[in-house]
Order: sequence, then structure tokens, then C-alpha cells
Amino acid sequence: MNTDKQAGDGERYAIVPRRVSFDWHGTPLHWIPDEPTATHVINVLHLLLPAGERWFVKVLKEGLPLVTDPELLKDVKGFMGQEATHSVQHSHVLDHLAEQRLNTDAYIRRVDYLFEKLLGEKPPWGIPFPAGRWLLYRLAFVAAIEQFTAVLGDWVLRAEALDRSGSDEVMLDLLRWHGAEEVEHRAVAFDMYEHCGGPDALRYARRVGTMCVTVPVLLWLWASGAAYLIRHDPQLAGRLRYSLREHNKAMGKGLLPTWRELGAAIPRYFRRSYHPSREGSLRRAVDYLAASPAARAAADTVSRATPERGE
Repeated sequence: MNTDKQAGDGERYAIVPRRVSFDWHGTPLHWIPDEPTATHVINVLHLLLPAGERWFVKVLKEGLPLVTDPELLKDVKGFMGQEATHSVQHSHVLDHLAEQRLNTDAYIRRVDYLFEKLLGEKPPWGIPFPAGRWLLYRLAFVAAIEQFTAVLGDWVLRAEALDRSGSDEVMLDLLRWHGAEEVEHRAVAFDMYEHCGGPDALRYARRVGTMCVTVPVLLWLWASGAAYLIRHDPQLAGRLRYSLREHNKAMGKGLLPTWRELGAAIPRYFRRSYHPSREGSLRRAVDYLAASPAARAAADTVSRATPERGE
């Protein structure tokens, strides 16, 4: 179970969704000024997350009957609420990109096919799995992907270069609110998989195997997504292509996470003793959520809508 459920106050830390909203009218297409490659590499999140996080929720909902621990069940339901909100808010960014003449429909169809067909309720291509086994593989895939969302979430909370570059404040708040919640629930999918995954040797082998598939698929999705966005960017008009050289230049400026940072997450995950509560800083995440304009506005809305005791 998660060994880092406290944020320094001695009480168990509750994972709850925040019903945030963002106003995109003032956000430019290149929200990191003069950095189209860095902008669009990060924008790939908006391509992957609406469908991906809807899929997370579906998979965990399927697995709820397998959860017998009441505390884990609360965490899973909180995780599902947060992921559903993430999906909605990133979908709004896709609408904003479309308003700026960057249409993402063709790429989104590929992402939908991956999550709805290849990773849907039934195994792809008629592969015979024993009853319930495919669900365990899908839970393991969620845990593997969440390893990277936690690493990215912690990175964006620390990425001061994004502030120095003059990045759009609304986009930064979206990314950091989302990143902070990824750090908050970084262990939930892993804990659910470990809880439901069966005998130790099989559970560990499945965890390693699904990560070995996840890494190249994520790399391909990210590179092809960045290339798609740059190629279809109406302000670039075909003058730029995605390249590793430009990616590495942005990385050197601190505008993207380093390959070392991302790559080191893989061998950590392969350790038998590994637990995601060691990823990132829960305190940093909680502190940001206390300061986030969107999260504070959401909390104020809930507070105004909730009558005080005695009323």
C-alpha cells in the first residue's frame, strides 16, 4: 500500500477531484514564446490525455469489484474523479487549438483506436486470455503509464525555466495543477494493480512486461504527435519540422524534461521493492495546489455552495 499518504499534518491524505476551469481566450498558439518545438512537444499531452484518461477511468471502474481494501477503494475512486476532470480540461485545450486553425482530429483518431480498440474491454485480434486476465494486463498498463505521469508532474512543478521564458500563465497553471494531482495519486494505480494482480511472480513479470511495451509506444506517440502538431501549425506554414536537434535545444534550456530524467524512471520501476510513493514530492504538489489560481477558484466555488453547519 502507499507509504506516503501524509502531507506533513499527521493525518491521512485524501485524494479528491477539483472541479477546475480555465479561460483560454488569451492563450497564444505558441504559449512558450519563440519556442514552437517545446510548445508542441508539451502540447502532445493534450492529444493523448483526453482519451487516455477516459480509458484509465474505464479500466479502474472494471476493476473496482476486485478491491477489498476500503482505504484503497477510496483512493481509487478519488483517482478516477481526478482523471475524469483531467480528460475534460485537456479536451478544452484541443478546442482552443482548433479555434486557432490547428485541427487535431486525424491524430486523435489514432489515439482513440489505441485506447478504445487495442486496449478495450476485449483483447485485440481475438487473442485468447483466461477470464479476468486481460483486465490485469490493462491495470498493469495504467500503472506503467502513471509512472511517467508522476515523473512529468514533478518535473513541471520544478521547471522554473518555463516561468523565465514568459510562458502563458493559464497554460502553466493547467499543467502544474494536473502535474500536482499526478504526484498526489502517483501510487494509486500501482497499489490497485498490486492488490489485484495475483501471485507475486506473475504479478511482477506482468509489471515488467507491460512497462517494456509502454516505453516504445509512448516514445512513438510523443514523437509522432509533436511532428503532427508542428507540421499542421498554421503559424509555421511548413517552415519547421520536428527534429531531435530542436528537441534537445529546448531540453538544454530547461523547457523540457531531460532524457536522463525520463529514462531513469524505468529501472526504478523494475525493482521488486519499488513503490511510486518515492516519486516526486507530495509536499511540493500540495503547496502548488494551495496556490494554483484554478484550484483556489474551484475550492472557493465549493465553499460558497456548501452551507455552513447550523444553516
